[in-house]
This record gives sequence, structure tokens and C-alpha cells, in this order.
Amino acid sequence: MDCKIGYVIVGVKALEPAVAFYRDVMGFKLLFVEPQFHFASFRVGDMDFSLASGEGGAAVQETHGTGDRNTGIGFVVDDLDRTHADLAAKGVYFTMAPSKQPWGGYMAMFSDPDGNIFYLNQAGA
Repeated sequence: MDCKIGYVIVGVKALEPAVAFYRDVMGFKLLFVEPQFHFASFRVGDMDFSLASGEGGAAVQETHGTGDRNTGIGFVVDDLDRTHADLAAKGVYFTMAPSKQPWGGYMAMFSDPDGNIFYLNQAGA
């Protein structure tokens, strides 16, 4: 699988104070805030560093009440459908099949044998 780590998501209790901390104290460049998704994203070097709170923050901690842990780490691939098919054929369990997201991306989620959840996003989607 040809991929790179494209972003990291950190779960926070409250979005606004966390945005202020990372923007004003840490000096991270704020890219956008999506209040309806309880989500904010910054650019740090060559990577995106994002925050999720509320429903998003809960999802970062636990996924679908299964006890699986969402790592908040996203891998970016050129062809998500092909990558999904290749990994599924190798027995990888997907917690979410590739799907168009409300924010415009094309994403899937999978778990490792320890229940850690990772994101797969299609580059440029």
C-alpha cells in the first residue's frame, strides 16, 4: 500500500478554547473551523493537525460503542477503492466502507488487530 500519514486528529473537550490554544499559544496556522462537525484544522509543517470535540471528540475516543479506540491518524492514498479492496482481501476489518463525507472528502476507516481505528482518505478528494 503506497500511502503517507496525512493528518492527525486529537479529541478535545471543547473546541473553542482548544482552537485558541493551538492558534494563539502554539502559533499553528488555522485552516478552518467547522462548527457543525465540531472540527477544526491547522497546518503544521507539511501535515494537517485537527481537533474534534463533542460528537467528533467522542468518536475519536471510542467508535460506535464497540470499545475500539480511534487513533486519529489518517493515511492518504491515491486510490481509496483499490486500497480498500486490497486490504479487505487480506482480511483487514473496515469499520466504515469508502464513502463520500459531508465535508467533501472520500474516506474509509479500518481497525488493526488491537482495535485501533485508522482513517484512509483519497488524495485530492
